[in-house]
Amino acid sequence: MEYGIPVTLDLPFADAVERTRAALADQGFGILTEIDMQATLRAKLGEEIEEYLILGACNPPLAHRALGADRSIGLLLPCNVVVRAADGRTVVEAMDPQLIVRVAGNPELAAVADEAAARLRAALDALAALDG
Repeated sequence: MEYGIPVTLDLPFADAVERTRAALADQGFGILTEIDMQATLRAKLGEEIEEYLILGACNPPLAHRALGADRSIGLLLPCNVVVRAADGRTVVEAMDPQLIVRVAGNPELAAVADEAAARLRAALDALAALDG
């Protein structure tokens, strides 16, 4: 099952994170949460992984529309965007909002998911255009 919208960049991790934040902001997304998986796994388990950041992205008008269609949809929000180091490059992956429609089984969410997906794809396309 496909559940992400990926783009791979020839950028250092820190630069990719900065550009990802800006590209998401340009599409109306704010970052509500940030989880540094590398630091968390190191601190809690003594395990080492590549640089790996989970950004909880939210577009308030879209979130409001989704909550209007299904009050329990907050269990599936915000849209997670992962930025991770991979073989000298950086992968940015956004959760496909169509997953929310499939999981919730509520067709009223389709239009919101379509718009969220279009905005996330536009943000990732902008990142890819800046790459190189």
